[in-house]
Amino acid sequence: MPQPPRPYVLSIAGFDPSAGAGLLADVKTFEASGVYGLGVCTALTVQNDVAFERVRWVPADEIREQLRVLLARFAFDFVKIGLVESLPQLLELVGWLKGQRPRLQLVWDPVLKASAGYEFHRSTDHQLMKALCAEMALVTPNKPEMLRMWPGEANETIAAQVLSAYCPVLLKGGHDEGELATDVLYARGEWHSFSRPRLPHGEKHGSGCVLSAALLAGLAKGENLVEACWTGKEYVSAFLASNDSLLGYHSIR
Repeated sequence: MPQPPRPYVLSIAGFDPSAGAGLLADVKTFEASGVYGLGVCTALTVQNDVAFERVRWVPADEIREQLRVLLARFAFDFVKIGLVESLPQLLELVGWLKGQRPRLQLVWDPVLKASAGYEFHRSTDHQLMKALCAEMALVTPNKPEMLRMWPGEANETIAAQVLSAYCPVLLKGGHDEGELATDVLYARGEWHSFSRPRLPHGEKHGSGCVLSAALLAGLAKGENLVEACWTGKEYVSAFLASNDSLLGYHSIR
């Protein structure tokens, strides 16, 4: 029996030569998750799993040209967005994308700071963030990113609850301590938690990219948002447990 065709999904993200994060990590996650991953490059980085040296941004018109040829050829409804040069540019890009495909479901993993310490976006504006989130199906910040996205709140939980008025927020708990690593989804006035045991050597370069990519694959395969969050959590837990280095392995699921 021939295999049914895989759904197409798209990652709009930066190129990490170590393949631990960004486009390469997303496409590896997509392949292992049973969807076909397309990619549009927003940035060329000089980095590995422990050091970030510099970034060269892909111009906005070249990003749109990459998208144009993919949109002309492939039918896809689910897009993950990672590293971008600026948030105003992202809002313009999202508006252009929705003009081409109004039904697109966008998952934004806000890469505001590299794991090696390089800051891409030092400050955000509340009005701009509201406008961006109104276009998203989900945003997936970790706790430090949440406070950067919505500064001025007392803690990350309150910030996530406020921002969830504009789109669902999956607040990742990997930066916490304790026996469990817990992510919390705030959506439509409700919250859902997703916990897995914290691993003693579970730190991985690009784990946030991997979680959001696996989650997007779940959505593309017909899961609802809560189910897809579980899919992402289970995938990234296996990824974190795959070895003791900073670069995890992807297993076909």
